[in-house]
Amino acid sequence: MGDHPLPRLLEAVLQVLLGFGPPPPPPGGKALPAGRGRGLARPGAAAQKRSSLKPLHWSKIAEFDVTELETLFSAAVPKSADAGKDRRKSAGPKTDKVTLIDLRRANNTEIMLTKVKMPLPDMISFPSKTDECSCFNMPSLRSGKPHKVLPNKGEMELLKNYTGDKELLGKCEQYFLELMKVPRVESKLRVFSFKIQFGSQISEFRKSLTNVSSACEEVRNSDKLKEIMKRILFLGNVLNQGTARGSAIGFKLDSLLKLSDTRATNNKMTLMHFLCKKLADKNPELLDFHRDLGSLEIASKIQLKSLAEEMQAIIKGLEKVKQELSASENDGAVSDVFRKTLKQFITTAEGEVGSLTNLYSTVGRNADALALYFNEDPAKCPFEQVTSTLLNFMRMFRKAHDENIKQAEQEKKKVEKEAEMEKAKEISLTKKSTSEDVPE
Repeated sequence: MGDHPLPRLLEAVLQVLLGFGPPPPPPGGKALPAGRGRGLARPGAAAQKRSSLKPLHWSKIAEFDVTELETLFSAAVPKSADAGKDRRKSAGPKTDKVTLIDLRRANNTEIMLTKVKMPLPDMISFPSKTDECSCFNMPSLRSGKPHKVLPNKGEMELLKNYTGDKELLGKCEQYFLELMKVPRVESKLRVFSFKIQFGSQISEFRKSLTNVSSACEEVRNSDKLKEIMKRILFLGNVLNQGTARGSAIGFKLDSLLKLSDTRATNNKMTLMHFLCKKLADKNPELLDFHRDLGSLEIASKIQLKSLAEEMQAIIKGLEKVKQELSASENDGAVSDVFRKTLKQFITTAEGEVGSLTNLYSTVGRNADALALYFNEDPAKCPFEQVTSTLLNFMRMFRKAHDENIKQAEQEKKKVEKEAEMEKAKEISLTKKSTSEDVPE
């Protein structure tokens, strides 16, 4: 059976497209001889066609040795089977980490752990100086929220039920496992959280107590404030003369704020403005009485109820430290450093808390004495109300005094302007009179 013409035709077309061999013969014609068609001649073909142009007789330069070129710029470097085998052997099979904790929770925990530059077991062990340890210097403990660095009950169950290779667990899971090895870990973390915050907590609390005590002493020892109170009592008795409110031996503290509500008949000033005006005329040394009350504004922002709660929190916190120390006696060697650290802390903290408790009691008595100083009942007019009233009075007094000064300056300018206008008028009249007296 002869060859089918279709394969030969396809071969001829491919040769033409790729530039090899002669094109197919025209219908009814003869095929062109090899090497005579378009494109390059195939390897092993006949000698190249000679040019019909005149030759140029030159000397050819020796060609480059392309062996190195082919080595450096080859399209694909051949790889030996042994090299690939060695690389695969060194890489080994890739193992995926096992994650049991919620992804977001694990990520947050691992971000926190990146700040701790030590192995997990070393990080979890309770050092003798916990406030210098990265683990217990974390924001969650400093903010009094140790539960954020602890596994919850569900997470603990997942970790307990895990029976696989623990080395495959993520960093968060391994951290939680280490925490779970510590007896009563949550109680211990709360104790250390209290210990870490203790110094700053005591310092801030003592500062607040000192501000309250200073404000009470400043008010009671201000002679200028006493003198102003006497003037106010005098003015009130004058205004209330002949009425049931007259001839008073004193007045309620909140009456100080009513001075700005009592206006003159011409509606141009209040009784507070009048008081400041008279003091400026007769007793200007009393006008700066606010300088005697430097702690008043700070103390007015402090709530005694908050101080009482803070005092109780400190006392209870120290009590919990003692309870945990007692409970750790049964932990064995694992809590030796822990117990030693707490014993040292308790020795120092008890002295601090004892001193602070005495100061707190003294400040409480001073706060009650401040209300009694103004003949007020501490139960009905507590420290917060006393300081708020005095602070508002002080601000209203200074405002009225400043307004009196501005008013006096405006009146002075008005008088000066009127005097200048009067003087100019007199000069004008004098000139006019002189010009009329001159004969023509």
